[in-house]
Amino acid sequence: MLSIKNITKSYTQRGQVLTNLSLEVNEGESIAIMGPSGSGKSTLLNILGLLDKPDAGEIFFKGSPIDRFNDDESAAYRNKNIGFVFQDHLLLPHLTVKENIFLPLLAFKHISSELSDREEVIFNLMKKTGIFDLKDKYPSSISGGEAQRVAVVRSLANNPSILLADEPTGSLDSRNAENLGDMLHKMNMETGITLILATHSEELAKKMSRVFRLEDGKLK
Repeated sequence: MLSIKNITKSYTQRGQVLTNLSLEVNEGESIAIMGPSGSGKSTLLNILGLLDKPDAGEIFFKGSPIDRFNDDESAAYRNKNIGFVFQDHLLLPHLTVKENIFLPLLAFKHISSELSDREEVIFNLMKKTGIFDLKDKYPSSISGGEAQRVAVVRSLANNPSILLADEPTGSLDSRNAENLGDMLHKMNMETGITLILATHSEELAKKMSRVFRLEDGKLK
């Protein structure tokens, strides 16, 4: 489904972060990428999601090259195929939970029937994740664990085929981290969404079908 071949990435201050890195991702699988801070985990996820460009190497999605997309093409690819979850939930404080979740739908010109179908799916996700009753609250009045669940549901609003999660439990206490990890694993199993996450958590990594360690710019 997603393939990167011989990816290399350097930064002026940090030097070379990724070195001839390759990875094949199958549809519906779950992958954990572990490694110390600064090892390049976030860089790799950003390249997979076309938020950043490699210095060299190739990226393929369903067999088609996507590494040479321009900015507009990259944005369209992300909006259609990729959901993002970050360590900080990045909810907009002036919008309610419901408004934050439905925000990605504004990027598309949905016909009314499509929008109605997506609304039904999203409301069901909100119920399954226990945040439906929070729909009219603002981010400042919900807990960190609840905010991360909102962020996960928001990332699924456009029905992406791939979910990229960068330290999704990093800012949570152990109980909420466990709950969020279980939720991500369950969504992967029930919906078939491809899940790729970067984490320091051994407990979260164990829930994934494959675990890699990013060391010296390569996956091991």
